[in-house]
Amino acid sequence: MSTTQSERLRELLEPLVTSQGLDLEEIAVDSVGRKRVLSVVVDSDTGADLDRIADVSRALSAKLDETDAMGEGEYTLEVGTPGAERALTEHRHYVRAQDRLVRFQLTEGGELTARILTVDEAGLDVEVPGVKGRKATSRRLAFDEIAKARVQVEFNRKDSKDMKEEEEA
Repeated sequence: MSTTQSERLRELLEPLVTSQGLDLEEIAVDSVGRKRVLSVVVDSDTGADLDRIADVSRALSAKLDETDAMGEGEYTLEVGTPGAERALTEHRHYVRAQDRLVRFQLTEGGELTARILTVDEAGLDVEVPGVKGRKATSRRLAFDEIAKARVQVEFNRKDSKDMKEEEEA
């Protein structure tokens, strides 16, 4: 997709997404055989349930139908959310990932896996899990120290309620 088409699609669709209380995170057009697929990724601070996704999908579809932004050919519109292991690229992504485990690639080299505790304009306070019986440690990361960051899926994480119940038992 050309930069011009990408910019035009963003200019066309972003106001509709914003009017639904969502952020437009990503737009991509891919070719699948003879068809094209327009993928639109949306999110918000409170998440996006299926009803909100359906509403924004209908609004985007109607707007695309009344314009020639996708040209004459057939295409499929897919609207979804970023997914469980999303890359963190914007300040709002870090805010939304508070209390989540994140793998950071650091600008000076090396990796760090830590839980985001707080986020401010300058960076993050994180908790690095303890290893082999050691206690977790806190650390401050400035945004310019982070080359890449991606949320990690946790299958066996105990929430704070579960941990309190275990401590009381």
